[in-house]
Amino acid sequence: MADDLNRITTLLGDLEEDDLLVTVEEALSAGADPLAVVEACRNGMEIVGKRFSEQEYFVSELICSADLFQSVMEKVTPLLSATDNEGPRTKVVIGTVKDDIHDIGKDIVIAMLRCSGYEVYDLGINVPPEEFVNKVKETDAKIVGMSGLLTIAFSSMEETIKALKAAGLKVKTMIGGGMTNDMVCEKVGADGWGRDAMEAVNLVKTFSEVS
Repeated sequence: MADDLNRITTLLGDLEEDDLLVTVEEALSAGADPLAVVEACRNGMEIVGKRFSEQEYFVSELICSADLFQSVMEKVTPLLSATDNEGPRTKVVIGTVKDDIHDIGKDIVIAMLRCSGYEVYDLGINVPPEEFVNKVKETDAKIVGMSGLLTIAFSSMEETIKALKAAGLKVKTMIGGGMTNDMVCEKVGADGWGRDAMEAVNLVKTFSEVS
């Protein structure tokens, strides 16, 4: 089973669509944990990101990798449609904040949260503070995730958190993105941050238990 997961990581990193989808189907048929398959894909996306940073891959390869990831999720998601029958699921609102249009990291986090049984509302990209506020009011979500790859996104994160507080909404907030860290988290007033998708899932789990 571990061999299949390692192969999924390698195939996604190499952008080998046909072999990737076949291997995913074989792994799932053999009883692989769907969340482990998603994690293997996340590792593959890290390979893509590394190759992009080294200029081995370009924007077209990034887009291709995101499409491959979504193709895998189409196979994984149906297996998780009824994973939580023990009561209401924790609701999470997530979006890439205003002035930023990057969504690959956000989409991976969303996929892994859904795989973990959380009810996630994806606001998309370039999301202004009032959209976060309105969605929280509409859904009564208790956790808000904000993604941003660019440093310009930090001020939008701060504005969003202030808007949520001004609206009297008692939510836990978390941020993520390539440039985020402890200092950024403290500066924008977030309750936590994650360096990758697994940390984001763990944060949501912690916030859910606290609430």
